[in-house]
Amino acid sequence: MNARVTIEKTAEKYGLFTALGLILLFFIMKLIGVVHVIELRALNVFVLAAGVIMALRYFSKTKPESFTYLKGLGLGVLTGIIASVLFGIFVFIYTNFIDPAFMQAMIENEPFGQYLNPYIAGVAVTVEGIASGLIMAFITMNYMDTTDTM
Repeated sequence: MNARVTIEKTAEKYGLFTALGLILLFFIMKLIGVVHVIELRALNVFVLAAGVIMALRYFSKTKPESFTYLKGLGLGVLTGIIASVLFGIFVFIYTNFIDPAFMQAMIENEPFGQYLNPYIAGVAVTVEGIASGLIMAFITMNYMDTTDTM
């Protein structure tokens, strides 16, 4: 069973779960009427951190013999990339096709709103998520037990 566990498969699995968590958080915020509060985007970092940590824990418990610092860092970053790209695609689809009025409200109310469109919103969310995922992976790996010896 352990032979089938790879960094890529683990990142795909937990990246998808994390993206679903980000989408769920978006809809919860929309439901309670706070989706327009830009500062609450910081909550996305906690969802992303949870996904990265769960992926690292799963891989370290399943394949402890090959869990090194660099492999763990790569897993964390890849998990963040997958989750962020999927969430960015969701944001693009949502603002372009499902609720264009939401995009219009962002254009009218956000500081750089006049420069926003669904493409830029999706890319901005993706880049922000990838950067957060990189930071989360780096921080988490400094506390994980690996097989690296010095």
